[in-house]
Amino acid sequence: MQKLGYNESKQRGTFDFPIEFYHVDQNHPQYIMSYHWHMEYEIIRILEGCFVVTLDEREHLAKKGDILFLNSGTLHGGTPADCIYQCVVFDMNMLVKKENACNRYLKEIMNHTYLINEYYPTATAENNIIDSVNTNVPESANSIMNLNTLQNRIPTEQLLLKQHLDCLFDTLKEKAPGYELITQGLLYLILGSITKNHYYSTDSETQRNHKRIHLMKQVLELMEESYQSSLTLEQLSKAAGMSPKYFCRFFQEMTHKSPFEYLNNYRIERACCQLLSSEDTITEIAFACGFNDLSYFIKLFKRFKGITPVKYRKLFSLSFS
Repeated sequence: MQKLGYNESKQRGTFDFPIEFYHVDQNHPQYIMSYHWHMEYEIIRILEGCFVVTLDEREHLAKKGDILFLNSGTLHGGTPADCIYQCVVFDMNMLVKKENACNRYLKEIMNHTYLINEYYPTATAENNIIDSVNTNVPESANSIMNLNTLQNRIPTEQLLLKQHLDCLFDTLKEKAPGYELITQGLLYLILGSITKNHYYSTDSETQRNHKRIHLMKQVLELMEESYQSSLTLEQLSKAAGMSPKYFCRFFQEMTHKSPFEYLNNYRIERACCQLLSSEDTITEIAFACGFNDLSYFIKLFKRFKGITPVKYRKLFSLSFS
């Protein structure tokens, strides 16, 4: 998985099938998800561990089995912990067909009239409870009553939606013959289920704080464009139209990191990609990523990645694609 900058505008998949599947584990150079956004929609599935994900200014602690649905343009990023996760990024326009009855629903979503609910937690815990009730003595009236009560508590439609979402990920991973047909069918099924069950919001109170998000995007764009040079606090705060003191507080609120802690993490991510995709020396990569001191670069790299740049290149260059 090769991501670009904060405002991703790359082609997803192919022109006639604009959808991309990503699998991310701790060995991936961009395991920690830097804040970015794109006009495509994205679905994230947590396979192992947990992931603290921020969507605009809303924070979710996603755990194994959970699924997140990201609306177009959402500023998102997060920090995984012992986590393996997968992403599906797709252009909603692929589902819009000429003179199709589905278009009116799709346009409500694409115009942000409907903001799809973001967080779909797994029902594994309740399923485990049901399994334990099923192992009780069948003749027990209390066991049957408990089972019925638990089953009534589980939102059946949400369980079905979760199954459809899991099937989407599995289909894109396997890429069996005809997977393109299955994928598009599943996307219609998923969006139809979301519409039918009102898993979206139209309340103006839930709309993003556009001004704060817009200011944050301006700062991130400056970091992306200028990370190779020496950025100052004054330059960053000016991009947000704030005083340095207020900007530091604002940035901390948005990312839970200081501006330069965040910038250095981004530089290390870029260095990881260059280590695995080029034959440049460690010194050349350090300077290309905005570090003027090689020893400081190695020290920071080891702090973020747990190993030296040389060892990182040796361990992961063969598996990177």
